[in-house]
Amino acid sequence: MSATMNNLVAPATRIWIRLRLNELGPLISLAGFGFFAWAFMELADDVSEGETHALDQSLLLALRDPANLANPLGPGWLEEAARDITGLGGYAVLAIITWATWAYLMMVGKRGAALLVLVSIIGGTLLSHGLKLGFERPRPDLVPHATQVYTASFPSGHAMMSAITYLTLGALLARVEKSRRTRAFVMGLAVAMTLLVGASRVYLGVHWPSDVLAGWSVGAAWASFCWFVALQLQRGGQVEDPGETSSPEAETS
Repeated sequence: MSATMNNLVAPATRIWIRLRLNELGPLISLAGFGFFAWAFMELADDVSEGETHALDQSLLLALRDPANLANPLGPGWLEEAARDITGLGGYAVLAIITWATWAYLMMVGKRGAALLVLVSIIGGTLLSHGLKLGFERPRPDLVPHATQVYTASFPSGHAMMSAITYLTLGALLARVEKSRRTRAFVMGLAVAMTLLVGASRVYLGVHWPSDVLAGWSVGAAWASFCWFVALQLQRGGQVEDPGETSSPEAETS
């Protein structure tokens, strides 16, 4: 009798936990959106009033050789590695990653999720361009730039777009994966890539630290919003649940 009860209670407990997580998901995503959006607005206000300038200068100079401001601290290979990492936040690389993710989702039959990926990344790209045009903050002239730049400084486009792309894709892919370990790996990798790209922009002297922090904030806010939308669409059946496909052909191919 005891064994029978345990066999009944264990599945019921798992179902209850899953239902609770499904209820908490939208609340967590909305809370994340609100927090990161508030952080960006506060930072933008401080930057506009010049309150971050002294700290920005101190941090930027701390990463440079005092005898030669053209040289970042560390060996030559570290500077070269920073250039490679910063390229992971470039538009060409992010476009390839987005296309590859879209193609993968289409091939496994998750067409709703594939469409959501495109809308999320394209929307984030337009948001990034709009914010840069709105603030038009000049690039740092305190130290020589270790890589080419072409746009305004605030917020950091590389930091923002890497956050938007990697965090959004991480959240969306995690929603269509059944394995908890796989979901944790995907989100951990997304966060690590976002942080590395943003840090490389400061190390190379092409952004103030506040630019990167702002890019991370608004990018995380957008990713949280996209996560919330994904959860709502999954509930309505427009985006596939883990293990679900949108066409019988994808399941049998």
